[in-house]
Amino acid sequence: MSPRPFVMWPDTRLRTPAEPVAEVTDEIRATWDDMVDTMVAMPGVGLAAPQIGVMLRLAVVDGSDAGGQAVRLANPELLWASDEMRPHEEASPNLPGVSARIERPAKVRVRYLDESGAQVERDFEGLWSTSVQHQIDHLDGHVFIDRLSRVKREMILKRFRKARR
Repeated sequence: MSPRPFVMWPDTRLRTPAEPVAEVTDEIRATWDDMVDTMVAMPGVGLAAPQIGVMLRLAVVDGSDAGGQAVRLANPELLWASDEMRPHEEASPNLPGVSARIERPAKVRVRYLDESGAQVERDFEGLWSTSVQHQIDHLDGHVFIDRLSRVKREMILKRFRKARR
């Protein structure tokens, strides 16, 4: 498997909700493998399929300290979120060179299909929680800057455009 190129902002695929996965097949598993390789090469702690132009509800997250513990998710669905919030500096390879401090729930419960196609419910917390929520946003056609005020979002996009020149 190998890393794949990123879709660059403002590509419309980054604003388009991804399609559900009907079943976990060898092709889906191969896409996940490419996504893990791409995430590691970034380096990052998560990746959603639309970020590499694959319009399916697939994500990978690895919030471990050492890495190498990626969780593969198909059709992830947020079931519960804690009231406690966790701030984190978020970025995206689709908007290189910019980041913003985003607050998200510190703990979440997510239902998804795993590598075997089984439905799983799992609790994520800390960096894992932030990453899985960030990926679900991508699958829903949103990027991290959508969680900012209009003024902050425009400032970030101005910096991004300036850096791209």
